[in-house]
Amino acid sequence: MGIPKRLTEMQKRFAELLVFGGPEGPLSKSEAAEMAGYSPKRARVEGSELTNPRHAPLVVQYIGKLHEERLQKHEVTYAKHISELDRIKHAALKKNSFSAAVNAETNRGKAAGLYIDRKIIKTGKLEEMSEEELRMKRAKILEDYSALLNMKTVEGESQDVNESSLSSSHKKLEKPTSPKSE
Repeated sequence: MGIPKRLTEMQKRFAELLVFGGPEGPLSKSEAAEMAGYSPKRARVEGSELTNPRHAPLVVQYIGKLHEERLQKHEVTYAKHISELDRIKHAALKKNSFSAAVNAETNRGKAAGLYIDRKIIKTGKLEEMSEEELRMKRAKILEDYSALLNMKTVEGESQDVNESSLSSSHKKLEKPTSPKSE
């Protein structure tokens, strides 16, 4: 018995059911074989044989082709991603779901590279540092963030800052320092 030159309708149906699933979702080989029209008693054997390249190379090749088509259809590209997020945003705005619209727009910005998620991971433990190293570390932190630590907040109304305090704080900020990772 030679290799068949083309697929039968039942073989095509089996491959399509196996790749795309049925009305209830994904199917096993035996379920796909039974739904394709193979005998319920032999569905398990048929499912196994139809996915074996030695027994049914054309079916296996067709299954591979269907998998490729499915991947291309659902492929995520930058353009598709951005347009889908835009569609979601507009649908959310039509329903006055502003939170969902903001999330969609934020995600579009992240995909476009407008947001940078930066995390600093430091190794080492404070418990392993000597008291002197801890004092030096604390002094360095206080020095680096002194401008922020010395700020005063006023509840309620905003107040104008006078020139003398502005110029002294401006001098502090002329030479910005950044925390160094250790």
